[in-house]
Amino acid sequence: MKSEDIRPSTPEQEQIIENKALSIGEAILPVIILVAMLAYNIFIFGDAALSGSNQFILLIGAAVAAIIGFKNKVTYAQMMEEVAHNVKSTAGAILILLMVGALSGTWLLSGIIPSMIYYGLQLLTPTIFLGASLIICSVISLATGSSWSTSATVGIALIGIGDTMGINPGMTAGAVISGAYFGDKISPLSDTTNLASAMAGAGLFDHIKYMLITTIPSILIALVVFIIIGFNISSSGTPDITDKLSAIDHAFHITPWLFLVPALVIYMIFRKTEPLIALLAGALLGGVAAIIFQPELVTKVAGATILDFNTAYKGVMTALTTKIQIETSNAALNDLFSAKGMEGMMGTIWLILCAMVFGGVMDAIGALSRISQALLNMFHTVFGLFASTVLSCLAINVTASDQYLAIVIPGKMYKKAFEDKNLHPVNLSRTLEDTGTVTSVLIPWNTCGAYNAGVLGVPTVDYAFYAIFNWISPFMTLTVAALGYKIKELAKGK
Repeated sequence: MKSEDIRPSTPEQEQIIENKALSIGEAILPVIILVAMLAYNIFIFGDAALSGSNQFILLIGAAVAAIIGFKNKVTYAQMMEEVAHNVKSTAGAILILLMVGALSGTWLLSGIIPSMIYYGLQLLTPTIFLGASLIICSVISLATGSSWSTSATVGIALIGIGDTMGINPGMTAGAVISGAYFGDKISPLSDTTNLASAMAGAGLFDHIKYMLITTIPSILIALVVFIIIGFNISSSGTPDITDKLSAIDHAFHITPWLFLVPALVIYMIFRKTEPLIALLAGALLGGVAAIIFQPELVTKVAGATILDFNTAYKGVMTALTTKIQIETSNAALNDLFSAKGMEGMMGTIWLILCAMVFGGVMDAIGALSRISQALLNMFHTVFGLFASTVLSCLAINVTASDQYLAIVIPGKMYKKAFEDKNLHPVNLSRTLEDTGTVTSVLIPWNTCGAYNAGVLGVPTVDYAFYAIFNWISPFMTLTVAALGYKIKELAKGK
């Protein structure tokens, strides 16, 4: 790649950078070093590794990749151009993260999230909670086509409800993410659904129909597992439900009218409003709702004694941008009723930026292309082709830290290979979604993993095991391929 090349502005136009001088050993060395150092770092710091040390490890991984790049005559300018392109591609995600932080602050101050928890505790029980969370998030994500918006709205509330019931937050986050990515994967409104079908050359609704072969069994398995967990889960939160309901009712003005705000946000997303705009509207409307329904809390957060225009402005702006804490008569709820505003998202943004540096350097030196090509050359059977596609999507999610690249790069590299095996494009598009889309959230430094960990407040390593739909999907696509079940072939003469 020449340093003066103009990079494409859309994922479909992403260029695959090749470097024939790069060996496979050199391509995977930075990955091996990165994974080893991250594992050691997490062993030393635990959950605190996300506070900064993991970010620095990603930069060290990028430095190792850069050294290999210099050895193979890749210039510093080329690497920085690719890093800049990667960072630029995350601008939307970063702004969405800031808006989610702002939204969580005003939705707490306004009583929206407490109201969801209040009514949710009365409608849901620990036994059905995880299964119900999966179904609720599946419906919302299917209607909106967005896993991120689902996590940022009902996902946050469900985490709070589950925490109040004494349910492991990792379990709740796993159910939320499983449902959120079910809709993200098969909704015609989803960007990844459209991208995967476009990269493989398949019709959108042919792609969706073919995905149901693996997606329906995967989500049903996840639902059954969560139902089983629910019947065996500790219900430690149930005896205190009266005290908790009373504490919430005394701390906030609880009313169903508050649900108009999240309903409007979901409606906006359903109507194809850009998520950033919808979330900004939701955050601002949450501020208005706080002034109307929780004037005493707004005054208290502002550090004043009477509510006037200046007090309302200060209270809402504080909730939008920095940490607020709402005290209740129940000590168990006090940690739950805190929000960090936009400030609370800075650690996640920091992680994404460092991940994009690593991914950008790996792309610039040709490592992503080299790894995918090596995997493609390893297999020669039909099942092997599916397996190599799955491994390539996983490898790109780990190395490039970006869900879109995990669809685009394997999609471009494997398209001809599937045609040569007389396989219809829907085989490739489904495999890209079964792996590239859903596994991104399982990797802590991937944009999707970082986003959901930041929004839900649950580390990726804590929810990954319980995101059953996400990790079972690649196995499902390989099982179907191994059985040769409904492997659609090209029509004769095409």
